[in-house]
Amino acid sequence: METHSLREEIVEIINKLFVFADDQEWSKLQKDVFTENVDFDMSSLGGEKKELTSKAICELWENGFKGIDSVNHLAGNYIVTIEGPTATVFAYATATHYKKSATNGTTREFVGTYDIGLTKENSGWRINKFKYNLKYATGNLDLT
Repeated sequence: METHSLREEIVEIINKLFVFADDQEWSKLQKDVFTENVDFDMSSLGGEKKELTSKAICELWENGFKGIDSVNHLAGNYIVTIEGPTATVFAYATATHYKKSATNGTTREFVGTYDIGLTKENSGWRINKFKYNLKYATGNLDLT
């Protein structure tokens, strides 16, 4: 029987966040990664901080990925703090977007950090707080 530490269980959810987003597995993100409602903050990219349903987050990302041929997140430097049924994770991450038909450069890259909150539910750890902190973006930002 395989056993995992609490930290490993939490890091696995963070990894699923990025892998499922890259693969556009929206139902898996809703079922296996997010709580029903999430404190969502991507204001460093110009949006606003608000509470969104996991479905609304997936619809936002799905629309944002339209026309992009590939998305690739690389994450690490996880700092995990566990306090009973809640946890926080700080992570570094880069996101590279690739669009083959773009004529001004085929990629753009976003570099930043994440502050992620999780709660332990009956089905396991789930993300209930999500904040992205953009450090910089480079490349063909409009993918034109």
